[in-house]
Amino acid sequence: MRLRDLAELVRAPAALSVPGDTVAGAAAAGGLGRSTPGLAAASVCLYWGGMAANDWADRDLDAVERPERPIPSGRVSAPAALGVAAGLTAAGLAVAGRAGGPRALAVAVPLAAAVWAYDLRLKNTAAGPAGMAVCRALDVLLGASSGNPVRALPAATAIGVHTYAVTALSRHEVAGSPAATLPAATLATTAAVTGAVAARGGVPAATLAGQYAAGFGRAQAALFADRSAARVRSAVGAGITALPALQGALTARAGRTLAGIAVAAAVPIGRLLARKVSPT
Repeated sequence: MRLRDLAELVRAPAALSVPGDTVAGAAAAGGLGRSTPGLAAASVCLYWGGMAANDWADRDLDAVERPERPIPSGRVSAPAALGVAAGLTAAGLAVAGRAGGPRALAVAVPLAAAVWAYDLRLKNTAAGPAGMAVCRALDVLLGASSGNPVRALPAATAIGVHTYAVTALSRHEVAGSPAATLPAATLATTAAVTGAVAARGGVPAATLAGQYAAGFGRAQAALFADRSAARVRSAVGAGITALPALQGALTARAGRTLAGIAVAAAVPIGRLLARKVSPT
């Protein structure tokens, strides 16, 4: 297995959207500190494991719809992909326990279970977007395990709602969106999330929330004129790469402005890497 094939299997660039979950959660919970980098690393491992499990579960469908992906193209074997998924999940749990102890594991274990449940059962059902939203919300609460998790519930909700919208779009990456009602609904959701985060958050939070809205909103607005599969994939990619700006806004809203700016700095890096390896 070549490194590039492994990177494509786990959607490596998309992992830039993950550490911001734990940072935003920790900031909101009042627990941003020494354990946060370790919890972020655990989150990345669980995310990558989920991506590999996703492709393993979809290998037969991808052979028809996306034969260029690593498993159906023969660049990565199905057993190897499953091994990568299991290994990264185990590593994520181990790192979470090491960094945050029992409190972190109390969130990391349900998070890992939710990721695998989504990949193996929920993804192609009506519950798919909600299942993925739960995964992201739990990821925020993983970071919040270092402080008071209750205080991080609004941040977890905001990122969960954003994830629901992105996942709803992603279900049309192959055939395109059949009607304008979908982008209209997801765009309205983006606007609502932006308004909620920017409200009473101060200039830094409002600025970063605006960056998020612009990055994701433009791609969704383009779907009104062209709802082809390629445009939908572009909108999904924009939703993934714009997420650090939302996470940064939530972090800044919690009073950690410099940390929020640092999180949002992943946006241009993610866009650049997405040109090399697709985040979707």
